[in-house]
Amino acid sequence: MFTIKELDNRYCKAITELILPIQQVEFNVPVTLESQPDLLDIEAAYIRPGGNFWGAFSEDNLVGTIALMDAGHIGAIRKMFVRKEYRGGHPGIAQELLNTLIRYSRHQQMQALYLGTVAQLKAAQRFYEKNGFTRIAAAALPDAFPKMPVDNIFYQLPLKN
Repeated sequence: MFTIKELDNRYCKAITELILPIQQVEFNVPVTLESQPDLLDIEAAYIRPGGNFWGAFSEDNLVGTIALMDAGHIGAIRKMFVRKEYRGGHPGIAQELLNTLIRYSRHQQMQALYLGTVAQLKAAQRFYEKNGFTRIAAAALPDAFPKMPVDNIFYQLPLKN
């Protein structure tokens, strides 16, 4: 059993403690906390500009996150991470996080969602493709998309409101 709720700066420490080990240890992605200042002020990076940040909780433990950056009429998906022991079809945490973000994006009347990921996250790529995202070239990204230096694979999902 899990619950999804909106997060604010009170959760920055828990968010960082969830995300950094997944990035650095589990998937060996060369990123640091210093290269991700958005994790230290999610209200300024995500919420105040019109996006949002959600967390999945099992009891009182943060076990998954997803964030949306508002880039005008498009949204950029960021920080989609689920603790290893909570991944997979059951209990469906990743799916519910994504569904929550898509509902919010449609409510905000965004035209499309974009995301970047890295080649070693094969399961994430399959997950996005299963959810209707199509892979696109970096050159096809909108100018407003905030590209991360480590990302080398990109996806798009048009939204019908």
